[in-house]
Amino acid sequence: MTTLDAPARRQVRQALSGLLLALFVSTLSSTVVATALPRMLRELHGSPTQYTWVVTATLLAATAATPIWGKFADLCSKKTLIQLAAAVFIAGSAAAGLAQDAGQLIGARALQGVGVGGLQALVQIAIAAMIPPRERGRYAGYQSSVTAVSTIGGPLLGGFLVDTSWLGWRWCFFVGVPVAVAALVLLQLTLRLPVVRRADVRIDYAGATLITGGVSLLLIWVSFAGGAFAWASWPSAVMVGGAVVLLGLAARVEARAAEPVVPPRIIRQRTTALAILGSLAAGTAMYGAAVFLSQYFQVSRGRTPTEAGLLTIPMMAGILVASVAGGRLVSRSGRIKPCLVTGSISLTAGFGLLGFLGERTPLAFVAVAMVLVGAGVGLTLQNFVLVVQNAVPLREVGAASATVSFFRSLGGTIGVAVLGAVLARQVAGRTAHGTPAAAAYGQATGHIFAVSAGVALLGVLAALLLEPVSLRTSLDKAG
Repeated sequence: MTTLDAPARRQVRQALSGLLLALFVSTLSSTVVATALPRMLRELHGSPTQYTWVVTATLLAATAATPIWGKFADLCSKKTLIQLAAAVFIAGSAAAGLAQDAGQLIGARALQGVGVGGLQALVQIAIAAMIPPRERGRYAGYQSSVTAVSTIGGPLLGGFLVDTSWLGWRWCFFVGVPVAVAALVLLQLTLRLPVVRRADVRIDYAGATLITGGVSLLLIWVSFAGGAFAWASWPSAVMVGGAVVLLGLAARVEARAAEPVVPPRIIRQRTTALAILGSLAAGTAMYGAAVFLSQYFQVSRGRTPTEAGLLTIPMMAGILVASVAGGRLVSRSGRIKPCLVTGSISLTAGFGLLGFLGERTPLAFVAVAMVLVGAGVGLTLQNFVLVVQNAVPLREVGAASATVSFFRSLGGTIGVAVLGAVLARQVAGRTAHGTPAAAAYGQATGHIFAVSAGVALLGVLAALLLEPVSLRTSLDKAG
């Protein structure tokens, strides 16, 4: 099989309706709660620590589960796994909406996170199993658009639900249930993927357990450092040391396992290593821009949650246009490196401009910077995954795709936590010297975006070091 004929393309478009709907609702669930958290925890009588865990539980579970879902996708029916992940997501969402106290909410959010990790990884894997890399470019643009719109639009929807008295914060969770059910129905009717059954399957439970434990401990440390305890303290040393030991043992187990969760040979490939580096920058951009720009508009500029969401439309527009146009260009030419280099530079330039943010920065200037950031995300987010998918055989596309997604999510989560700590320290220092709170927050936000521009330079470096390749026109890699 070289390229998709007309009937195959029609079938792909039908299957994409369910896949992209599942991707949309899974990503939306991670951001829609942002503006609802204060009221949510007030009604449930939650503590400040539990406030943090409502967000952390989902991120931790999703990040830790991603490589495991990816490995199972190489061993089992991909369609069945997507349906299972959707069912887990629906159960977690319904439980979260019905929670009667903060503890129940946190547990439900963790269950929801397991489903989120599965859906986000498996959608990319299913698309890779249907479409050759050369044609996958145009569809990668649709993926980027859906991911970005749901990530940035989540706080806007959450603000609307909270501000609407007859709905309330519980609908931040309930709203995803009918959408996920609709995705399940569409997937059952339209998704057709071959099932490859292998008699010699061995699940690497030891590696999966060690990876989950190490990543979980690392994310717990990042979530609480700077708040519950100092970054340089004995709890930090214990958590970081424990994470290093667990991940070191995981690396040793993975090197010897017959079916490793994260195959070492994939990580050691230059293409994969550079794609991971570039994905870290893209992940930090996507999560950081969504979180800190929304806060900036509300805290420094005095906007409502709904208005703050509307003010991010330039970034959404940049993502939509760049991802669709870039995807079509990649599919037409088969060359992906120019797209990645351009996107990485745009991302860095956008963050560089946002580094000049202040309390009175003209909104037109902020809009231009957001368009550049959005274009950078649209041109890089899915294309770094596509580079890796093009470099591995079809039998390993699940583990390879999930590995890049895992590091992107991990880097984005850690990056947002560290930038948040820097932001808090900057605000505290400026207000202590007499700067008004709104001005202090605006200047501090500019500072962390200047730091983000430095992180984005890593993406430029990764893109430049990638070897120029032509995307293959066959589903599987020859040889």
